[in-house]
Amino acid sequence: MNTHQNKAVVFEDLGIKDYQSAWDYQEQLMKGIIDTKIRNRDLPPEQHHTTSNYLLFVEHPHVYTLGKSGHEENMLAGMEQLKEIEATFVKTNRGGDITYHGYGQLVGYPILDLENFFTDIHLYMRNLEEVIIRTIAEFGLKGERSKGETGVWLDVGKPYARKICAMGVKASRWVTLHGFALNVNTDMRYFEYIIPCGIKDKQVTSLKRELERDLTPEEIEKVKSAVRKHFTEVFEAELVNV
Repeated sequence: MNTHQNKAVVFEDLGIKDYQSAWDYQEQLMKGIIDTKIRNRDLPPEQHHTTSNYLLFVEHPHVYTLGKSGHEENMLAGMEQLKEIEATFVKTNRGGDITYHGYGQLVGYPILDLENFFTDIHLYMRNLEEVIIRTIAEFGLKGERSKGETGVWLDVGKPYARKICAMGVKASRWVTLHGFALNVNTDMRYFEYIIPCGIKDKQVTSLKRELERDLTPEEIEKVKSAVRKHFTEVFEAELVNV
């Protein structure tokens, strides 16, 4: 366990950034944390350097990403069709199956040294879900967990159960990578080209679809603020702006 726990999380909103560039940036931040942890191994505890934590917000141009345990057959569109809809396809090292990222979606990437918080990946995933559940509650939506299916759902156990937030993470030496994708003003037609998360009998949804209107720029900022607020509450962290 890290004897110098650092609960400060550096926050950065990257705006619109292509998926690969954001992934490379995450990997760079993760490497910095792991390098510090490796150096600490050769030092007595009282000389350990604190490790950093980060939370990135980003909006990606249209892209389909496949997790390392995913199945390519859940990608229903071929390369020509992807060109037509101006989307790309990337295989990633996160957990989970296939998902879509695109405009109008809030993607969050926490790069945390969990030794600064707790060393429990299961609890980490449940905490991420809790952040989103509390966020969408501010818009009158009751988010829920679905047993055995990561993410945040509406109307679990009913024929019209639908996912509003997908999640997929990777962890190395207790440092996390990747994160969550909350559908806000997302163009849901892009989900028609995949079997989302490999789950055939469940639908996907967005704040826009549930509220039956586009969210205004002010409301989108409210979503972001709510995620930041609930992240600090759930993880007992302090966000520090870049």
